[in-house]
Amino acid sequence: MRAAVISEPGDPDVFEIRELPDPEPGPEEILVSVHASALNRADLMQRRGGYPAPPGIRGDVPGLEMAGVVEAAGDRVTAWEVGDRVMALLGGAGYASKVTVHERQVMAVPDGLGFDEAAAIPEVYLTAFDALFQHCELLPGENVLVHAAGSGVGTAAVQLAAVSGCRVYGTAGSEEKLAKAADLGLDVGINYNDSDFAEVIAEDTGGAGVNVILDVIGAPYWERNLASLAVRGRMVLVGTMGGGRLETNLGLLMGKRLRVHGTVLRARPLEEKAALTQIFARRHLQHFASSRLVSVVDRVYPLEEVGEAHRYMESNANFGKIVLHIAD
Repeated sequence: MRAAVISEPGDPDVFEIRELPDPEPGPEEILVSVHASALNRADLMQRRGGYPAPPGIRGDVPGLEMAGVVEAAGDRVTAWEVGDRVMALLGGAGYASKVTVHERQVMAVPDGLGFDEAAAIPEVYLTAFDALFQHCELLPGENVLVHAAGSGVGTAAVQLAAVSGCRVYGTAGSEEKLAKAADLGLDVGINYNDSDFAEVIAEDTGGAGVNVILDVIGAPYWERNLASLAVRGRMVLVGTMGGGRLETNLGLLMGKRLRVHGTVLRARPLEEKAALTQIFARRHLQHFASSRLVSVVDRVYPLEEVGEAHRYMESNANFGKIVLHIAD
């Protein structure tokens, strides 16, 4: 198989396209001929040497999601057959033309979607769904603030909250990104270069605040996030792009009776990831076929240009996902 291999930790130039042995599926795994994968922030950290792969996953081939066609199946596989179009969350190794994955971590590619679009769904939608609904128990009619609303996770979270009947606030660094997010269901866009999101939310909610916050920034937003939460509000951290260390007033947590969650997907046990995949598929997979939910793809690069794709992600210019096209 072909794969984009990290030759050594470093900048985007460290990638090399190599031929590697094909993986062999276990009894409950399928072998997928990968047509497309997609970039995630974790891939950048892994390339730099700061985010090791979980045990049993090779660490020199990044990639946390893929879409493709079932090529072979293990002896105990019952859910999938050779030729099925599938997509899945992975522990790694998605930047390759073949991968193996447990059958219960796999979802069918929705009707009408190509592989490039499908590859942009698993990581961000499962992350957003898990954060908003599994952790924060977001309810219809509640208010939610999504930071980095133009990111992959952000575009997924905005849509999931909107189709669930919530009022959605979101931050981004340009009016162009906020306008695009509005097309996905964003109600109130906040340009963080021009406005303080805490002030905007306080004014718009009459000081009541939002019920749920999804944050990928971390320390720089902590105090304003707590100030923006309503009594008994919930916040979930899915990233710390701005830093992870701070000093805080714990009285804010106690006085408002707030709940703060932290979450990652990659290191979770198989059973947890499989259960999350199945719950999401039952509740929301049909919405892609009907276009109530959409896969937001910013750019598609061939696998051979993986370094350029990483540079583009590092520029923070993308709205939605950056996809690697691996095979036709």
